Amino acid sequence: MKALVTGGAGFIGSNVVQLLLERGAEVTVLDNLSTGYRSNVPTDYVRFIEGDILDRQRLEQAASGAEVIYHLAASVGNLRSIRDPVADSMVNVIGTIYVLEAARAVGARKVVYSSSAAIFGELKHLPIREDHPIEPDSPYGASKLAGEKHCLAYYKIHGLQTVCLRYFNVYGIHQRYDAYGNVIPIFTTLLLKRERLSIYGDGEQTRDFINVRDVARANVLAGESETVNGAFNLGSGNSITINTLVRLLEEASGLKADYVYAPRRPGEVLHSLADIRAIGDALGFRPEVEMGEGLRDYVAWMRTEMNLP
Repeated sequence: MKALVTGGAGFIGSNVVQLLLERGAEVTVLDNLSTGYRSNVPTDYVRFIEGDILDRQRLEQAASGAEVIYHLAASVGNLRSIRDPVADSMVNVIGTIYVLEAARAVGARKVVYSSSAAIFGELKHLPIREDHPIEPDSPYGASKLAGEKHCLAYYKIHGLQTVCLRYFNVYGIHQRYDAYGNVIPIFTTLLLKRERLSIYGDGEQTRDFINVRDVARANVLAGESETVNGAFNLGSGNSITINTLVRLLEEASGLKADYVYAPRRPGEVLHSLADIRAIGDALGFRPEVEMGEGLRDYVAWMRTEMNLP
């Protein structure tokens, strides 16, 4: 299979690239390196093009010959989108349309689109099924939802196969503190530097964490499928509290965390849990990486990345 991975030098994209290579695919990466790292990509085995999805000529050049496009390039984060909603939508909405147009232009069979659980907004019930009310409460959530709708419209109008994967809390190797403001890289960095962690609220809020290796596998399964289209939740199907996360990180690192409880942040979602039965039925996907194992691998990678013993 010949594949293009947009954002392939980033956290999730680079893990998708690695798995595609392990499966014998010919891979092209298009990345502007705004949050990605060239070191994430094994360039001896990958055709790497530094460029932006908003550059339509560059994008079509990268897509040439691709059977499947894994579209991971994005402007990520609620706070970033609130600060600059225009830039957020330019990348996440217009950029996605450009990717879909490039797929049509080069005759690609399928686009696998990275969406987000942020499309749901304030949660009404748990676990979260695909038919949960969709009421995004940030420009980021709205832009990822718009990207989904364009993908599904292209399937209906043009017959371009599309799968949209709604990521929950993804963690794992290549996730750096400076690129994504997620709790696991923040806590891991502070723990390894022997600095104090802040737990907002009572720490009993829950999150559905899924390892990036499982996310990469779901992407590849979606791209390999000849018949599956639509939007699917992608989480572990389990949730843990933030207090439990701290204990697991202590076990993974062999260090004792220094932490304090801080006031709960306004608007923070208290609980999150994905219903993943639909993606299991459609693609045969089941998460394989147990949380303790995933955290041990991540802590080991972060120690190397931070040059710490």
